Amino acid sequence: MIQWRIHLMVLVATSALQGQTIPYSPVGAPAKQKLPLVWNRFRDYAEATKLLEDLVKAHPECCRLESLGKSFGNKEMWVLTVTDFKTGDASQKPAMWIDGGIHANEIQATDVVLYTAWFLAESFGQNPRIDQLLRERTFYLMPMMSPDSRDAHILKPNTTHSPRSGQRPVDDDKDGLVDEDKPDDLDGDGHITQMRRPDPRGRYKPNPAFPNALIPAEPDEVGSYTLLGSEGIDNDGDGKVNEDADGYYDPNRDWAWNWQPGYVQSGAYRYPFSIIENRLVADFIRQHPTIAGAQSYHNTGGMILYGPGDTAENYPPADTELMRSIGSRGEKMLPGYRLLNIGKGLYVVYGGEIDWLYAAQGILPFTNELFTPFNFFREKNETSPFADSEDLHRFDRYLLLGDGVVAWHEVNHPQLGKIEVGGFTKNWGRQPPSFLLEEEAHRNMAFSLYHADQLPLVGVDSVETKAMPNGLTEVTARVSNARQMPTHLVHDVEKKITSPDRIELIGPNVKVLGSFWSRSPIFESPTISRRDLASVRVPTIAGMGSVYVRWIVQGQAPFTVRVTSVKGGVAERLSEKQ
Repeated sequence: MIQWRIHLMVLVATSALQGQTIPYSPVGAPAKQKLPLVWNRFRDYAEATKLLEDLVKAHPECCRLESLGKSFGNKEMWVLTVTDFKTGDASQKPAMWIDGGIHANEIQATDVVLYTAWFLAESFGQNPRIDQLLRERTFYLMPMMSPDSRDAHILKPNTTHSPRSGQRPVDDDKDGLVDEDKPDDLDGDGHITQMRRPDPRGRYKPNPAFPNALIPAEPDEVGSYTLLGSEGIDNDGDGKVNEDADGYYDPNRDWAWNWQPGYVQSGAYRYPFSIIENRLVADFIRQHPTIAGAQSYHNTGGMILYGPGDTAENYPPADTELMRSIGSRGEKMLPGYRLLNIGKGLYVVYGGEIDWLYAAQGILPFTNELFTPFNFFREKNETSPFADSEDLHRFDRYLLLGDGVVAWHEVNHPQLGKIEVGGFTKNWGRQPPSFLLEEEAHRNMAFSLYHADQLPLVGVDSVETKAMPNGLTEVTARVSNARQMPTHLVHDVEKKITSPDRIELIGPNVKVLGSFWSRSPIFESPTISRRDLASVRVPTIAGMGSVYVRWIVQGQAPFTVRVTSVKGGVAERLSEKQ
């Protein structure tokens, strides 16, 4: 009841501020907000959906919402498109894909995507950098990749780790039944914690510094407790507890690149894209080939991850160097985060989303593992990116004031008799506490916007004409890419994933007699066009690079030069009259 009253007070205060300028707001947030929201809490599916709908109502000039279809649990799979719709066709601008919550228990992943959508929309018209991004780019934001399990995590008893799977029933223990032995909330507090039994022969004892924590007793020491695992009952009478919970399959082992079956890759489902939510996302991305960059949010451990996921695979060196260049900037923006290769720095992943995005679609992707224990006490841990039990208990004592731990207390277990339950709550461990959630969202959003700004962006710098004998005209254009990422990754060029860039000469009554291009302004080692002479095809334009194109034509200026790049956008320029 108290929580609902606080929530109501926040809503009343928020509605009173709508459309008003905050008199003295800290920098880094929109000064005038149509939807002033709090970002120190998590939103379930219904609340997240309403936030997206409210953004579209408040900002129709830059936000549009669509559903890709319905999840297994009949929930709409929302994608929000954010761009300046007045400045060109959204489907032709270089685009950034951002998703979160493919593992639904990694709960803040969704909220970072929601925060990004809110920040972009609310800042539009107030922040010149955001205005430029939305003029030049299109953002496709998918906050909830596993919407069914997001609600399951929030609304039902769980640990901080569950459910990682989706909600399709699976016979985990091969007994002919599905999802029949889930964890049981023995004390009804909404958290699945641990069970223990007082035992003079037990091998665990309370930590003297943190009595709620158990540590192993010394080999020659008498313990005081036996650990019994997480809260649960043997529901199916097979002598095991909690062995057939939600799922189990891993939505991030389902993608159609380097996929392996379950006996090779734990968590793989039936076949690539056998999970409908993933297939809907993949279809959308394939239908939007202008997507040049992607960011997928997970948790935990404070990592900026890049592929490949398999140590047996290698990306072309230039593509890897580009990932490291952008990712290393992220390390500066995200204190305590580390840039790591997935397969070599974390663990091997087959059938992962990030590999499919890169290898099958020619997209530059990152996966961020949100939240780092560095934020506990701002101390570097060189041995592990994960918090140990004492760090969690210390932070809980001094900064959460005990809010992250359920104290051990007695319950009556129907099969074990009197036992004790206690331990970390489900909303603590993998997730940042409330007062760090907004910082986590903002810093990661800023990294995604930096990534988006480094996507290719083509332009026609100059179009020069020169009179030649016999009434001919020489037309020379310099076409550039003003950003760090090339218009095609090396892998894209090698595998011919997307079509080459086209640079066209357009003019009334123009007859092109010959054309060629070069990366040198003096046309050293030019490539001669053999087919459509007016439309020159270039495999890629390097990051921060240029190409030079020349046509020999019959006809008079002015001429228009237009460049069309699948992932670099569209631009054109009119020549000066002779």
